[in-house]
Amino acid sequence: MRKLYWGAVLALMLTGCDAPRDQVTLHDRDAVPESLSAWHVVEAIDGELSLNDRVVPYDLNTALFTDYAHKLRTVWMPEGASAAYGDEDFEYPVGTIISKTFYYPRGEDGNVLRTDDYSNDFAGSGLNLSNVKLLETRVLVKREDGWQALPYVWNEQQTEAVLEIAGDAKRLQLVSADGSAEQFAYVVPDANQCSGCHADNHTQKAVRPIGPRARHLNKDYAYQGGSENQLLYWQQVGYLSGLPEMASVPHNADYLDTSVSLEERARSYLDINCGHCHNPSGAADTSGLMLHHNEVDMRRLGICKPPVAAGTGSGNRLFAIVPGSPEKSILNFRVESTDPGAMMPELGRSLVHEEGVELLSEWIASIPGNCS
Repeated sequence: MRKLYWGAVLALMLTGCDAPRDQVTLHDRDAVPESLSAWHVVEAIDGELSLNDRVVPYDLNTALFTDYAHKLRTVWMPEGASAAYGDEDFEYPVGTIISKTFYYPRGEDGNVLRTDDYSNDFAGSGLNLSNVKLLETRVLVKREDGWQALPYVWNEQQTEAVLEIAGDAKRLQLVSADGSAEQFAYVVPDANQCSGCHADNHTQKAVRPIGPRARHLNKDYAYQGGSENQLLYWQQVGYLSGLPEMASVPHNADYLDTSVSLEERARSYLDINCGHCHNPSGAADTSGLMLHHNEVDMRRLGICKPPVAAGTGSGNRLFAIVPGSPEKSILNFRVESTDPGAMMPELGRSLVHEEGVELLSEWIASIPGNCS
């Protein structure tokens, strides 16, 4: 399903529209436009969400959960500029624009659908706006002094997205394949909340991209000319320099890929959903719980680790991870909670990610040993 989806995205990127369109426009930090279309990165044109020339879509091995929303991710760099490769972070050139559009497939009754099926999102050469409900497009722009985060919220007509620094909230009803429905509030973060996740170094407090890093991008993507590794493709189009031999490039698992080990899948899920805070320099560094991808100390990973502070946030459980017992583990309590005072991640979701909960429960149940 995903190959059909991304093939259509690339066809859109390459074919464009019949009429000439303005090129991507880089606006100054203090003169950002009120309308998303003024950037000319992704625009609603003739009933489709269209990508401009040299705007490259990308995907991640495992993505951050956001209330089952689908996401169209893109990157654009100024002519002649490229990102410098690094295992942990790329050094993106000034002027880079990264966008992420959040949307849901739309059912016949107008409600949004809970589905991993991307095949009907696109029709012909563009994102068919009659089949989806657009919610927001988040824009990250690399400035001389760091990254600037800008949230744009789409109007009901899906013709334009408007800058909303204070964020927004939309009441939606999410309908599953079995017909069951769940009411929830989809929250568009404000500019400060964007920093809460994207400033994964608590000391520097600098916003930077979370997703487009080597281990997340190291996967094949269904381009028009055939499937190809994304990092190699970025290198070919001039968006990445210094790429080492692929055998040495880190790689996170797809958390749904049962051909890899249960531990790899769980660690990949924790890395993208929790590791931006739970790392040695992140906002949760004082917790002592390290969930980033390269943690090797089992106690710091949570095995038989007591909480720094007990009470509501711990569910009165004694250890972050109790081997063999997800029902006794604080980690499970927090990912299963929707209480703002207990749930993790703290931002970016109103719903429980049932598939993620199932994966973490299965993994913890498989861990040998005990905490006695």
